[in-house]
Amino acid sequence: MTRIAVEEAKHWLEAYGQAWVEGDPSAAVSLFHPDAEYRETPFSEVMRGSEEIRRYWQGGAADSQEDVTFSYDLWSVSGNEVHAGWRARFRRIADRSVVELDGVFRLTFERRRGVAKCSSLREWWHRREIRESV
Repeated sequence: MTRIAVEEAKHWLEAYGQAWVEGDPSAAVSLFHPDAEYRETPFSEVMRGSEEIRRYWQGGAADSQEDVTFSYDLWSVSGNEVHAGWRARFRRIADRSVVELDGVFRLTFERRRGVAKCSSLREWWHRREIRESV
């Protein structure tokens, strides 16, 4: 079984946050195995593989968000599983509203050729939107 070190988990979470802040789908996809599963919410369809994850990140972040901030609290690392709380804030490009998210990750990792990448991401989050008056 793959074992993830605390430092590996922190590095992954920091890289994920940086990909979001920079609106970089390629950087995000590089954190996952090519056949990874990505579930945005418990009731969302599972996205499978690099291309579906890239499309999600392109439309959901790169093309629609700006002024992104991201932070996390690493809660636990056990074997190949990581649990973390996270917070993000961004401005929607389309309507200029500010969105704040508070969420939870359940990440599963697999090591291939010595490299640990995420094989499954499940997240739960709550959203607050702030519409500024014009």
